[in-house]
Amino acid sequence: MVWQDIVISIGGWAATFALVPTLIGRDKPAISSCFFTFTIVASFSICYATLGLWSSTVSSGVLALA
Repeated sequence: MVWQDIVISIGGWAATFALVPTLIGRDKPAISSCFFTFTIVASFSICYATLGLWSSTVSSGVLALA
């Protein structure tokens, strides 16, 4: 596992945990904002997979779904 995979993965998990209050709270962001963010983060996940950064692929995939 390369160090870049570890750093990107930690960032992905941190961002996912930062979204927890939004996920369980009553107020939600606009659907257009959610779709835009999903598209960007999902494309990052695909790029990480093609580079063989599997830990980053999983963490950004979870972030995209969150």
